[in-house]
This record gives sequence, structure tokens and C-alpha cells, in this order.
Amino acid sequence: MRKSRAKTRSTILEAAYRLFRQKGFARVNVDEVAAAAKLTKRSLYDNFESKDKLLEEVLAQQHEFAYAAFQSFGKKLLGKPEAIVETYFGELQRWSGTPRWSGSGYTRLVIELADLPGHPARKLGRKHKALLESHLAEVLKAAGASAPRERARQIWLLTEGAMVLMLIHGDKDYFRAAAEAAKVLLASDLDA
Repeated sequence: MRKSRAKTRSTILEAAYRLFRQKGFARVNVDEVAAAAKLTKRSLYDNFESKDKLLEEVLAQQHEFAYAAFQSFGKKLLGKPEAIVETYFGELQRWSGTPRWSGSGYTRLVIELADLPGHPARKLGRKHKALLESHLAEVLKAAGASAPRERARQIWLLTEGAMVLMLIHGDKDYFRAAAEAAKVLLASDLDA
């Protein structure tokens, strides 16, 4: 790929990501993406055959960034499983305090595309979330949690629920409640 074409594609992907994240996929049209990228609509279509293909490539690119960030974040998850849960949900609560926080972009887009089960963005969203859940399971396994895959799935469920409820109510205490529920799950392993 020529350097100028790669730069153009990168500019389009960045503009599309910002707009999709701010407004959602359905509420953004290709004219807006082209304008945000300071390109013509024709240039956009010369690089991406459709808005759906653009979204697919945006999510593929963001997956790499998000997974690298999650792995860096995972380095803070140390100690016993209860300490990991405390740090994990504490970091989510801190993240939710960033300006214009809007939760997980993958979750929001997959929900938005719920009536399109074959959409490539849904497949990428599933892959992304499964990889993060698997990474959390490995962290819990290394910490000695029993049934780490099952606990990771339960904690992931609490994570997604807390993010959605935080967006609905604007109340960061949902992360605290999720952390407490996760600790109860982990403590039940000790009682068994």
C-alpha cells in the first residue's frame, strides 16, 4: 500500500472511530465521516467499499489498541483474587470518570446492531469480548482462583452490567456493587 493511501485510510479510520464512538453507527453517515477526515466522499469510497466495511476495519484496528491497553491494565491485577477484583473494578470506576465517558464502544455498537446478527462488527465484538474474558480468566487462574473461566465469565457479566447501568443512571456505585458481588462469588469458592 502506498504511503499516501495508508495515511488516507488511517485518517478515515480515526475520523470514523471518533464519530461512531460519539454518535453511534446508525446516526453517522459517510458524508460526515468524509468531512471529519477532510476528504471527499469519493475518496472515502475509494478506500472503503461501504460504511459497514469501514466499521469492520475501525473495530479491527481498535481491537488491537484496546487489547494492548487491557493487557497493560492486567499488569495491575496482582495478588489474591479478591485484590484483583478490587483493583479491576476500581480501575473501571476511574475510567468512567473520564470526560464524556460512554462505556465500551464494542458493547454499544453490538447492541446497536442487535437486529443484524450476521454483521461483521458483531463477529468482531464477540471476538474482542471473548479475548478479554479469556485474559481475565488467565489472571484469575494465576492468582489461584478456583474455576477461573467460570469466575471470569461471571465477573465479565458484572462488568458489562455495571457499565450499562452506569450509563443509564450516571451512578458510579454500580462498579462498587459489581466488585462486592464478584467478591461474594470468590468467597463462595472458599466456603465450598
